[in-house]
Amino acid sequence: MSAGVPAVVIAAPASGSGKTTVATGLIGALRRVGHRVAPFKVGPDYIDPGYHGLAAGRPGRNLDPVLVGAERVVPLYQHGARECDLAVVEGVMGLFDGRIDENHVGPVAEGSTAQVASLLGAPVVLVVDARGHSQSLAALLHGFATFDSSVRLGGVILNRVGSERHDQVLRAACDRVGLPVLGSLPRLAELEVPSRHLGLIPAVEHGAAATAAVSAMTDLVAAHVDLPAIAALARSTAAGPAWDPVAEAHGPDVAAQAETDNSTRGATGWNDTRSGPLIAMAGGPAFTFGYAEHRELLLAAGAQVAVFDPLRDELPSGTAGLVLPGGFPEEHAAELAANTALLRAVAEQAGRGMPVHAECAGLLYLTRSLDGHPMAGVIDADAEFGPRLTLGYRDAVALADSPLWRAGERVRGHEFHRTRLVVTGTDTPAWGWHGNDGTRMREGALVHQVHASYLHTHPAGNPEATTRFVAAAAARVCSG
Repeated sequence: MSAGVPAVVIAAPASGSGKTTVATGLIGALRRVGHRVAPFKVGPDYIDPGYHGLAAGRPGRNLDPVLVGAERVVPLYQHGARECDLAVVEGVMGLFDGRIDENHVGPVAEGSTAQVASLLGAPVVLVVDARGHSQSLAALLHGFATFDSSVRLGGVILNRVGSERHDQVLRAACDRVGLPVLGSLPRLAELEVPSRHLGLIPAVEHGAAATAAVSAMTDLVAAHVDLPAIAALARSTAAGPAWDPVAEAHGPDVAAQAETDNSTRGATGWNDTRSGPLIAMAGGPAFTFGYAEHRELLLAAGAQVAVFDPLRDELPSGTAGLVLPGGFPEEHAAELAANTALLRAVAEQAGRGMPVHAECAGLLYLTRSLDGHPMAGVIDADAEFGPRLTLGYRDAVALADSPLWRAGERVRGHEFHRTRLVVTGTDTPAWGWHGNDGTRMREGALVHQVHASYLHTHPAGNPEATTRFVAAAAARVCSG
């Protein structure tokens, strides 16, 4: 049993306070002074971890009690923080904001930053957007510090401070409630990272500009935040074994044997070079949404994994299964449509029974068309950019067997899209759930061995689905 790597949780009273700027800059600044920093993000966000990863030099990971279960948060934290001496966890929305559930009892909402901080036993640093605040900041901080005893507020970082006098007034307010000011950041409009309809533009798409933005955030935090005080504040009471993809895929006995056999054990949990069915995973600018644990589970289950870019690449030779994750295909529809060889290959192989796991962007790629641009045509529907954002957690049930799920199995997922399907066909829906008003919802499509849906799931919360998918790909190889 190992104790948790020390951590600080970066939270805020509300969205838009500057958590991502502070967290990313803090990761970079701590790394710059010699720390090995493990970066985490609370919730199902795919975009912020990309910036965290640039700052840390290692993958950004998510901690989401809703999608993986509260019991897996600490093991996933231990796994992601391995070989690090410090962790920075960026929160989601406001400190106590989480899944909206009218039946929930207690101050800490499920999936909230407060819940994750409590599970990790880590202190919270509250980032306050100082614009419009004066002496009354003391009352706000008093409320956040005393609202729930399981959450410890360790200090404050003032963001977007207008002047030296403004800084003095705010510091006095913090002193009044006994909270140390760990940093005070001036207003700098040039640090704004470009965004679009679903939030920040992913770091992969933003390229050199993302690297420059991360460097600027690092410089800002290094100049205006007390890094030694942050490092001294960090702690975690989390204890227990790390999440192990081999144990998830094969059981604890196989994992224990692999732990003592360096010929089969690799950095990802399994030897990357051993033979197995080739799983092609879409990446590049159009398919940026994914969890690091997904690839680790695929490898642990015995697969080889080849990442390719649908904007320009062919389907990797020997592909036995295809993963099409989320992203922004609507921003790259013309380029995706121009790669006709790949579209034809995907349609042909799907028609021949190749297992395909498609989420959100992957679903759109498999439709007949996206905003008028021809796509693969595997799903009997067209897709278009819609007028409103669809967002929220879903308690879904699988409506039929697929290479990942068995009919009747239940899963928690998350929707996050502004596109919609114009359905004209009769494909079997993948999922069913009840809307907030009790309406029966049917979503996604099952055709051949393709499971396509808007619903994002976390592989660590549903490891058996990944194991089944690899087995289905292996069976296809064996059958010729």
